[in-house]
Amino acid sequence: VQDTAQVLGIEDLLDRRPRQLSGGRRQRVALGRAMVRRPSAFLFDEPLSNLDAKLRGTMRADLARLHARVEATSIYVTHDQLEAMTLADQIVVMKDGRIQQAGSPLDVYDRPANAFVAEFMGAPTMNLFDATVAIADGRASIRAGGVRVDLPAADGLAAGPVRLGIRPQDLHVGPNGSIPMTVEVVETLGSECLVHGRSGDVSLVARTPVAERPAPGDRIDLAVDPSRVHLFDSATSQRIAIAQEQS
Repeated sequence: VQDTAQVLGIEDLLDRRPRQLSGGRRQRVALGRAMVRRPSAFLFDEPLSNLDAKLRGTMRADLARLHARVEATSIYVTHDQLEAMTLADQIVVMKDGRIQQAGSPLDVYDRPANAFVAEFMGAPTMNLFDATVAIADGRASIRAGGVRVDLPAADGLAAGPVRLGIRPQDLHVGPNGSIPMTVEVVETLGSECLVHGRSGDVSLVARTPVAERPAPGDRIDLAVDPSRVHLFDSATSQRIAIAQEQS
C-alpha cells in the first residue's frame, strides 16, 4: 500500500475518509485499490468523465506515467477521442457493438477506414460532404458546392458521387487558394482560431493561426494539399484509396 501510494502521490491521504477527498483524489485512490492487487491487466471505463477539464489533463499525464511504470496491459474505454489519441498504443473504434477500425492512433487519424471514423476522430470534426468526381486526361477533379480539389492522377477513382473529407487544419488561407469562402463566425482559441463559413452551399470550418484571423463577412480563399483530402464511397462510406496513398 505504501509503495502504491507513493507512486500515485497520495501518501498524505491514507488517513482521510472518502468524503474528504476531491474527485481527482478519489480517482487516484481507485487506481491504488486496483494496483495493490498486482493485476495483469487494467480495465478503465471512462475514468475521467466526471472530472473538470484541467484535472482531466493532469490525470491523463498521470495515467501515461503509471502505464510506463507498471507495464501492465490497459484496456481503456472512452468517448473522448483526445484521451484515446494521447494514451493509446492501439485504438479500436466501435459503433453499435462492431469494430470499425483498429490501428495505431496516427493510422486511425490519418487513414480513417470509413466516414464514421473520419468524423469521430479529430476536434473539430472533419469537414465531410457530398461531392462529384470528374475525370479528364488522367486527372481527377472533385467538386462540392464552391469547393474544388484537383488531383494529379485519377488512379483508383471512378467518375461519379463520393464523400469528400478535409480536416480543418488542412485548409490554409492564401491568395492562391481554390476554395472561396464567406466567413460567418470566428472562434478565437488563443494562438489559433476556428473559421466557420460557406463555400457555395457547403459549410466549412478552417483552423488558422490567430495572426491570419479574418472577420465575419470577409471573403477569403482557402487552399488544401491534395494529398491531405479523404474520399469515401457514397454508398458504403468506406475509404477510397487515391493515387497518393497507393504510391
